[in-house]
Amino acid sequence: MLAGPRPTLSLRSLLIMLTAIGLLPMALLGAWSIHAAGEFQQREQERLMLDLARALSSAADAELDSAVAVLTGLGRSPALQSGDLQAFYHTASALAKTQSEWLGVILTDDSGKVLFRTMDPWGAPAAPLADPDSLQQVLATRQPVVGHVARGPLGRAAFPVRVPAIDQDGDLYTLTAVIRPDRMLRVIARQQVPDGAVISIRDGTRLAVARSKDQAGTVGGAPSPSMAALMATGPEGIGQTRTIEGEEVATAYTTLSRYGWSVGVGRPTDQLRAAARERLSVYGAGIAVSLLVCIGLASRLSTRLVATIEALQQGAAALGSGVPVVLAPSGITEIALIGQALQQAEQQRTEQERERQQLLDSLNQALTEARDAGRAKDEFLAVLGHELRNPLSPIVTSLDLLDRRNDPASQKERGVMRRQVNHLRRLVDDLLDVSRITSGKLQIDAHPVNLADVVRHAVAALAGHQIQLSAPDAVWVMGDDSRLTQVLNNLLSNAARFGSSATEIELSSDGVHARLLVSDNGIGMNGELLGRVFEPFQQAPQSLARHTGGLGLGLAIVRKIVDLHGGTVHARSGGADAGSQFEVVLPLCEPPRPRTAAPATADGNGLRVLLVDDNIDAAIAGAALLEAMGHTVQVAHNAAEALAAVRQRLPEVAILDIGLPDMDGYALASALRQLADGAQLRLVALTGYGQKEDIERALNGGFDLHLTKPATLADLQRATAPPST
Repeated sequence: MLAGPRPTLSLRSLLIMLTAIGLLPMALLGAWSIHAAGEFQQREQERLMLDLARALSSAADAELDSAVAVLTGLGRSPALQSGDLQAFYHTASALAKTQSEWLGVILTDDSGKVLFRTMDPWGAPAAPLADPDSLQQVLATRQPVVGHVARGPLGRAAFPVRVPAIDQDGDLYTLTAVIRPDRMLRVIARQQVPDGAVISIRDGTRLAVARSKDQAGTVGGAPSPSMAALMATGPEGIGQTRTIEGEEVATAYTTLSRYGWSVGVGRPTDQLRAAARERLSVYGAGIAVSLLVCIGLASRLSTRLVATIEALQQGAAALGSGVPVVLAPSGITEIALIGQALQQAEQQRTEQERERQQLLDSLNQALTEARDAGRAKDEFLAVLGHELRNPLSPIVTSLDLLDRRNDPASQKERGVMRRQVNHLRRLVDDLLDVSRITSGKLQIDAHPVNLADVVRHAVAALAGHQIQLSAPDAVWVMGDDSRLTQVLNNLLSNAARFGSSATEIELSSDGVHARLLVSDNGIGMNGELLGRVFEPFQQAPQSLARHTGGLGLGLAIVRKIVDLHGGTVHARSGGADAGSQFEVVLPLCEPPRPRTAAPATADGNGLRVLLVDDNIDAAIAGAALLEAMGHTVQVAHNAAEALAAVRQRLPEVAILDIGLPDMDGYALASALRQLADGAQLRLVALTGYGQKEDIERALNGGFDLHLTKPATLADLQRATAPPST
């Protein structure tokens, strides 16, 4: 029995119906997805705001901890311990001047009586104390306390940080630092604050200490009523509030500070929701336009589809398909032919995908090998620097010891050895610096620097060279003085290496930029060399009798350091035997406020020192130099010997090599802390690894100081300096 005819639809009606059916679920799903994504994004923004509030709270605690630590150190001053209050007044005054946001230091006795204020002359009548409640809390608990912000007689806002101090007779005092809120305002300024956000840091009574908006008008003020109500719900939270200016904001806050302070972060509500509304409206308009366009195209194409079906068959076979082809029976002959073409296209696409995957696998393998090679290179350079510094350490220490003995007969030979050791150390530092540059780890510690002083000190250190200097008294730039010194030393070393007998340095400024010009009369450079002189391992041709050695890294390091300072460096030369000029241009900055210099440290502390190093020569030389400095030294070559020595007698300073044969220096440091059981013990790490992460690991591992081999006399003086210096 033959089946009856199947119902059919016109191609035009079928295309229009399929277009509508296909777009409707996509439109609904897309709208729901955008709405869900908007809600998720808003929750993420609120979570990020709470994380920012927590980070700011931790940063504020760190600033307060720093002030507490400075005051605690001041309380151990010999003048206070001996009861010489006038001498302690001068010590506290000098310390207060070094703290840019401190208005002064106040000393009170155990009854709360003001003994002196560094804001007033010695012996002046004492003004009444602001926030006496926090003073009574310190006297009652003998713990550091941070008071609330208030305005003084001159209208300046400040808050007190108070710590107890006990002299050698057991008398109790209270030291108070009066700090301007600008210190906390800098904490806010260091954060990456979203546009339009309002951030506030409040003291234990919820008075504003710092606020990112209208700081002058809001300091010391209470939060808005809605903010106060939100903060009453718990130690942390997120909610809707209104600012004191009346703006509706989504607010995250935390009150988990160790000092009872709180931090609030608010962003305008409309700002959080605007992006989701915009996406939804754009998507809706796009769906509507797409639907209209598809219906129009379906209507138009349906009239032409039959005439072009054979062309579509060939085109589909050539283009292929991005998804597997599943063919269903069709009453339209032309569609059946297209289905056959699609099957052919799918086979071609599958083969192409296989080939593409093979190429991607090969590329991924090559990238993995390249990353492994780069990592191996960095590890090799780090180990190379460590291994080269290990033998340098006893050499430098022995030279320092010989210099202290000052034997005139060996003065010339010591000078030769000192210059060559410094040159070898510079080569090691250049290798490690270029490794940091290639891995993006080279960083600077930027602060206002007098570039004129940097230039003068660098020239003075090269007394044996013919250098003519022209520089004003002061040219201030924002930078790292040690790295800027490295830039100038590399340029002067480059001039000496290539035959300069008369080098000129000219420092000037045009009100916007500082310009440092180093000119020499050496062998000069041709055009080809000028184009690549700042690339690593590039050197001009030299004779076998060149003045100094080098790896061709100095100028590459110069360019990277100058780039990190936001400046530029250029090289010029008139050609062979015409000399060279290098010009460094850096942006100027405002000079800093003057600070009181710290007192110099001298030898002769007479400390008990434990020196642990498996390099016998380094240990012998280091012990000899420490003994020459007036210390009593005990040497150990491994961790077991060190622990045995400490069990017999606890040293005051322990200088530990990190790479010991039986236990690494970090584990040994932890064991020594346990043996000390709270007694005073200064731990110093001494290692050939000197990168930033090595220093951070040592300080985080319980060490008080990190020294990079080879340790100089100045390094050992720092290691054995008294804690109060």
